[in-house]
Amino acid sequence: MDLLALADFNVVARHGGFGKAARATGRPKATLSRRVGELESSLDLRLFERGARSLKLTEEGRALFERTGALLAELDETASAIASGGQRPKGRLRISAPLLFSQTAMGRIAAGFALKYPEVRLEVTTEDRPVDMIEEGYDLVIRVNPDPDESLVGRAFLRDRLVVVASPDLPRASGGLAAPGVARWAGDRQTWHVKTQGGRSTIAIEPVLALSMLVMVRDAVRAGVGAARLPISLVAHDLADGTLVLWGDIDGPEIALWALYPSRRLLSARVSAFLNFLKQAFPNGTPDELAAYIGR
Repeated sequence: MDLLALADFNVVARHGGFGKAARATGRPKATLSRRVGELESSLDLRLFERGARSLKLTEEGRALFERTGALLAELDETASAIASGGQRPKGRLRISAPLLFSQTAMGRIAAGFALKYPEVRLEVTTEDRPVDMIEEGYDLVIRVNPDPDESLVGRAFLRDRLVVVASPDLPRASGGLAAPGVARWAGDRQTWHVKTQGGRSTIAIEPVLALSMLVMVRDAVRAGVGAARLPISLVAHDLADGTLVLWGDIDGPEIALWALYPSRRLLSARVSAFLNFLKQAFPNGTPDELAAYIGR
């Protein structure tokens, strides 16, 4: 495949037309049109639907644009870095991060990274759903306890654990009676298995509220509505102040936050810089380090 023709195709696709691409690059419109036509002929595919006044990517054209745009940008950045004699982080860095981490820490982390690396255009999208990094054009994703994926590599940079907490005024359930609880989903009576200094036990819970966001759950627990399962980093200040009390640690696996990137791509300077920045922000990866980012 002709890389120059592919680059011309990406320019036209990014600007939405031959005229706009010609004005943005200073190249003749006829040249861009010819090069894109040659690429279509070599692939035996139509990449654009050409109307009288509009230009629209075909399904195949969109797939080619999404898959090659980031790769061409990396080639350009690599060539620029080699020419300048170093790997100075620069260019666009797209990150997908989970909701709670974004709410509690990502704003400060992103601001600090932007100040340190002003040539990197950082974009952070908040979402808990699984994303296709290649298809959606992400350079890095942060996920909680991700499923194994052979196409991704990365590292766990932060660990947390779930605990059961409640207001000091809320009586703890005993004798088979259920305590009021705040859950992330509506449902029937639940049993939470916890570990305490006295050993393992169970807590019967009758959900009285269903709230989808952990910050809302914490705020409801602070108000005394019921007990809840929450990351200890989110309630560390409350436990230290005595405004919430600990009923026990959830008996189960720990929470691990992973930074992941596609294994089939070279680790760019900007991704490497962000990974190092996370390491500096959380040198030991403990819940206390995350709690330091969370306001009271």
